[in-house]
Amino acid sequence: MSTDNTSTLKSYVDSATGAVQNAVGSIIGSNGDQIEGQAKKDKAQAEYDASHATAKLPGFTASSSGAVTKDHPDRNAGSYNQTAGSAKEFVGGVFGNESLKQSGREQNLQGQEQEAKGQINDYVSGAADRAAGTLGSGLAGLTGDRVKQAEYQGQHDAGKTQQRGAEYDIVKQAEAKQ
Repeated sequence: MSTDNTSTLKSYVDSATGAVQNAVGSIIGSNGDQIEGQAKKDKAQAEYDASHATAKLPGFTASSSGAVTKDHPDRNAGSYNQTAGSAKEFVGGVFGNESLKQSGREQNLQGQEQEAKGQINDYVSGAADRAAGTLGSGLAGLTGDRVKQAEYQGQHDAGKTQQRGAEYDIVKQAEAKQ
């Protein structure tokens, strides 16, 4: 089970708590409360950053929780089809072969659609695993079953990693189009 609670929700709660404590310190003139409030906000930002930390490798995603997940096969196949389609389109353009150029465009578009389907699949299944893992871990914690709690935490962590990997690729593609 992950002992470094890198929850996005927890980071939001800690940030709000720090902001309130900082504001109260300002109002009542307490430097100690202001400093403590700022420290909580800084810690919350670190929690948020850790919650979103991922390493994206071709076909895999790893996260700060230690989970490693494999991408949906459509993501890799779609990426391949985009590359092959772009190459065909380039060669067709260089040699004036409109048929090859058009075939390349079509393969590229099909690859984009295929990759998007894989990303959606990974995002949705990751979110489902996170939810099931959170619920299962909570219930196992209530019953005192530490083994099951750890298993469900692993399911949550893997789902989060899978979801973050899809998010990473989606954001990267959106930024490339700008």
